[in-house]
Amino acid sequence: MLTIKRALAIGIIGLFVYCTNAAAELTIEITQGIDNPTSIAVAPFKAYGTLPEDVAAIVSADLQRSGQFAPVNRKNMLSFPQSAGEVYYRDWRALNTEFLVIGGLTPVANGYQFWFELYDILNQKQMLKRTVSAGAGDLRSLAHYASDVIYEEITGIRGAFSTKMIYVEVMRDLNNPKNSSYRLMHADVDGAREKELLRSQQPLLSPRWSPDGKRVTYVSFETTRPAIFVQEIATGKRQQVTNFKGLNGAPAWSPDGKNLAFVLSKDGNPEIYTLELITGKYTRVTNHFAIDTEPSWTADGKGIIFTSNRGGQPQIYQVDLASGRTERVTFYGDYNARSSLAPDGKTMVMVHRQNGVFHIAAQDMATGDIRILTETKLDESPSIAPNGAMLLYATQENGKGILGAVSLDAGVKFKLPSKRGDVREPAWSPFIN
Repeated sequence: MLTIKRALAIGIIGLFVYCTNAAAELTIEITQGIDNPTSIAVAPFKAYGTLPEDVAAIVSADLQRSGQFAPVNRKNMLSFPQSAGEVYYRDWRALNTEFLVIGGLTPVANGYQFWFELYDILNQKQMLKRTVSAGAGDLRSLAHYASDVIYEEITGIRGAFSTKMIYVEVMRDLNNPKNSSYRLMHADVDGAREKELLRSQQPLLSPRWSPDGKRVTYVSFETTRPAIFVQEIATGKRQQVTNFKGLNGAPAWSPDGKNLAFVLSKDGNPEIYTLELITGKYTRVTNHFAIDTEPSWTADGKGIIFTSNRGGQPQIYQVDLASGRTERVTFYGDYNARSSLAPDGKTMVMVHRQNGVFHIAAQDMATGDIRILTETKLDESPSIAPNGAMLLYATQENGKGILGAVSLDAGVKFKLPSKRGDVREPAWSPFIN
């Protein structure tokens, strides 16, 4: 295993590299849900002809993956209703079903018209009905949209099934190291519709989404030293935004998308800087003899949280951009790093060391209380969903790099192992319209 040391506390950017020569195919494995999930039935949707995707099955899988729902197996359904008149509440009550989803797809010019309805079985009423249209290649998008609407109607929390993720896949050829490559990958959050955004023979690190979901920033070693790039998702157009000696790493977008924060060591010590993308103006944020790294913006864009060993061990600090006032925000554990805030700013997630083992943890920003979210070893790179309900992280299983997901209350967990490859550095997208 080739290791490049990270800049969490020792000032060097890094990445764990694993051996594979096959493309990754992410799959979902649910490992933990809430104790009493809500029973919901998603009946097969009415369709004209054979469709390339089973939209109802995708909706059912989305809801199951949230950990809060237990979909009824189709084999146990007493009927497959395709209209309101075919919904017999007594049949679904017999299966202890609480909610029912029915729907259908009709071919239209260049795509499909999709309708779906949600029923409350216990109260015997229709809760919602929606009709939407999409292109022929967007059946999965229709399914994820329906999942978002249904999830929000029942839980009151905005669904994030239509969002995306990016991650780094490492492909190393042991027979010919020159053929080793790193791929920046883009996929639905269930691992489907995977596509390559960038391939390089040099390491790719720290990918992050812009707030509008149209661009990503990352670190690439293609120039023989670390440099930060911004790339458009749709066109692949790239721009190198740093070219300094030493460290150029850990980029993070401001909430308005107008600025980047990152780490530079151009003046001799790793410090936090910001860059105004329109003007190209650099501003030094920290000025300390210790190592300051891994910036992440506060929800209001007025401050930055970052990792520093200025207290002797890596801990999380917050700096106010206007005044420069800096304060420590983590006090439990001898190692806290790689932090980011939930969209509401109330919860911070981070890599936390407890009893010599690295876990993902969440801290209540008001009380300082810590909750350990994961139980595996070498967990890192947490990235929070835009609805604040779950987060993605990187971990290891059987010596391979995989992605995991956990809810912020630690009640729901699933993993996305790759069938053949190794994956790292996940980043959950913002809401994408």
